[in-house]
Amino acid sequence: MIRLPDAAGALRAYVPRTVPPAVPPKGPPPASRTVLAAAHVVADPFGNTTGHGPADLDWDATLAFRRHLWAHGLGVAEAMDTAQRGMGLDAPAAAELVRRSAAEAKAVGGHLVCGAGTDQLTPPYGTPADVAAAYEQQLAHVEGHGATAVVMASRALAAVATGADHYKEVYGRLLRQTARPVILHWLGPMFDPALEGYWGSTDLDTATDTFLDIVADRPDKVDGVKVSLLDADRERALRRRLPPGVRCYTGDDFHYPELIEGDAHGHSDALLGVFDPLAPLAAHATRLLDSGDRQGFRALLDPTVALSRHLFEPPTRFYKTGVVLLAWLAGHQDAFAMAGGLHSARSLPHLARAYELADDLGLFPDPGRAEDRMARLLAVHGVER
Repeated sequence: MIRLPDAAGALRAYVPRTVPPAVPPKGPPPASRTVLAAAHVVADPFGNTTGHGPADLDWDATLAFRRHLWAHGLGVAEAMDTAQRGMGLDAPAAAELVRRSAAEAKAVGGHLVCGAGTDQLTPPYGTPADVAAAYEQQLAHVEGHGATAVVMASRALAAVATGADHYKEVYGRLLRQTARPVILHWLGPMFDPALEGYWGSTDLDTATDTFLDIVADRPDKVDGVKVSLLDADRERALRRRLPPGVRCYTGDDFHYPELIEGDAHGHSDALLGVFDPLAPLAAHATRLLDSGDRQGFRALLDPTVALSRHLFEPPTRFYKTGVVLLAWLAGHQDAFAMAGGLHSARSLPHLARAYELADDLGLFPDPGRAEDRMARLLAVHGVER
């Protein structure tokens, strides 16, 4: 038995599972969907885990986790917001992360996409042309290491653009020169408030039109679009308007089972932060779709939505804290520490509920170890057994 705190400060008894769960088997990448897990980074607990940076990572544990994702058949989305990009992971560390992960991907034959942004810029950001030049530098780095680039939403561009034309100008310039098709990333302000009004408008219908205009101008240079708006109806409407051959990668951590399953008009592929802790289950579930087993797919993934909604509750941008907690409890790393001090970004009751939901789903290969680690974390905060 372990005592878990709730938001009111009360303690209640919880009896964790004692029998190790049946871990879904490893397997090849799903054939019917492209499935990418945005992976977290492991901070060096003896290094700089303060809010002052730069990031100090445990490279062995960070890369081992990527091998875990590849072994289960998932692709890895590297140096994205799940890796604390712009929230503890500085631009030089992100560049090193891309370099090291690309070498690992080549060694194991893993599918890798990497974020290319503009986070080497600091305010004042300059002009849209300066932002485009920063993008070009990072695109060259990603493509130079053989990875597909995810053109990340840019705080700098959001700050200096005065309308849709600046977005069309910058993205058009990038798409004219990319070596291979890229993924365009639309990250909503719930994930990063600095991105409010992206694509030149706070009206989502207007913003969507601009976004689709950019894609339609060079569809041969766009592998897909990654949409993180937490609005299933809007995503479905957007993906029906994409040019043929351009994928829609869902970034909706609230509605992913229904969006990946799809409907008569198509489906979404996936690029999801929640697939970091759900990797074995998510990969196995998606492989069921290869054989047309939609019911089995939903039976495995639908119960995970409660955990995902909890991890991504407002302030949504701090979901990384719960993701890293679960990685520590599952044994993928030796410490619950995060770059930028982000391990303190969620309350103890929030973390306790994340543990309970994950244990109920059978996400911990060794439930006893997870219980012991959670108990020790609680004890540090004054909650004794």
